[in-house]
Amino acid sequence: MNTSLINPKTITVDGLTVRYAESEQRDTHALLLSPWPESVYAFEPTWAELAADVHVVAVDLPGFGRSQSRPDLFTPRAAGAFVLQILDALELDKVHIVGPDIGTSASLFAAARQPGRFHSIVIGGGAASARLELGEPLASWVSDPDISWYEQNARRVMQTTLDNIFPATPLGDHVREDYLASYDGRRFAESMRYVRSYPTELKVLERLLPTVETPVRIIVPERDQVVPRAHAEFLADRLPTSALDVVDARHFIWESDPKSYAFLVLDWWDRHRPDNNHAINAER
Repeated sequence: MNTSLINPKTITVDGLTVRYAESEQRDTHALLLSPWPESVYAFEPTWAELAADVHVVAVDLPGFGRSQSRPDLFTPRAAGAFVLQILDALELDKVHIVGPDIGTSASLFAAARQPGRFHSIVIGGGAASARLELGEPLASWVSDPDISWYEQNARRVMQTTLDNIFPATPLGDHVREDYLASYDGRRFAESMRYVRSYPTELKVLERLLPTVETPVRIIVPERDQVVPRAHAEFLADRLPTSALDVVDARHFIWESDPKSYAFLVLDWWDRHRPDNNHAINAER
């Protein structure tokens, strides 16, 4: 029986049906961007802790999870702009934002565009530089010249990915099925457009990093073979206010080590509460 605390619903944003889930209303708000190839259910292991004192909203970006897609939105820049539209649609003025994996670049683009919308940022597990190498299978997904095979074998790709990433962390049946359904048919190949834009998009992001005023915590899984640690160090060296935290975990730390992940997120939120009037210098 599915007893998940996450109960997805939808909202229309810029003409698209966007899936999201939210917790009880609180005075402080947080927006969680689903990682790839997952969905809002990626935050199920941390939901109870994150939502204890904060109104938490998890969202599937366009083309990811169960949200509708549109070709022009499969880049980090476009996704970052769409994040701001989501905030407007949900009538959220200022939030903490948590953007693991693909949310790393989208969060930073959003904060560079409208820094006043964010109390803090938590990212990690996402590519940051077009000059740095990526691990597998992401490197192939970015550079493979022909994606037609992925269009025909989406479920096989998803099953293999989930089995390799979560060998010691069984997913609930409802979670696994949601991930598989989210990227069924052509949806997985279509979502690949996002990471395939990295060679161009990450060069733009690099120029913007010194302008990101929002405090950023970068969570690094030490045993991440998909996105090497060098990407996180690249961000930490260029963001004006950042902290880099290395955790002994695999790539999808938010599910493989949810206690550590929730602790770091909550600590960052506490340091950068809306009512916290003194500046905090993040350790480098």
